[in-house]
Amino acid sequence: MKIQIKHIYISPGHNYYGRYGKGSLDHEIQEKEKIEVVAGKGVVGDRFFDYKEDYKGQITFFDWAVYEQVKEKVVKGELDPSAFRRNVMVSGVDLNELIGKRFEIDGVEFTGSGECSPCFWMDEACAEGTEEFLKGRGGLRARILTDGELFAGEYELRVLGDNE
Repeated sequence: MKIQIKHIYISPGHNYYGRYGKGSLDHEIQEKEKIEVVAGKGVVGDRFFDYKEDYKGQITFFDWAVYEQVKEKVVKGELDPSAFRRNVMVSGVDLNELIGKRFEIDGVEFTGSGECSPCFWMDEACAEGTEEFLKGRGGLRARILTDGELFAGEYELRVLGDNE
């Protein structure tokens, strides 16, 4: 299937992860033209790179259509796509369909490990009601199976089979 990678982001630090009851931090999120991905480790330069062995969220994907819905139905105004703090914003694929599947984008292989479940911080990052709105469509967490690079642009996404 044809997909488009619309934006790519990394952040060297955690704003929300592990911060329950402590308040958020303010680590910059950086938009990139390309990212380097390392099998079993993650996105070079990102806060979850080499986080722990077999980590399910080595890379995260978010659906552009869901972003547009959040802007229209929850925020009711402008919202930067980086607010979700996912690595790759894509269009053209139902990310939930990739849970439990091996897939390839531009020669890089991944395995969809689960939904990137929204947390209560989404209400702070976007607008009140965002966490509830995103339940079941918070994005995709994936493991990286092969080294490579990802760039913004149009690609063929190939589903290679079920996770082994």
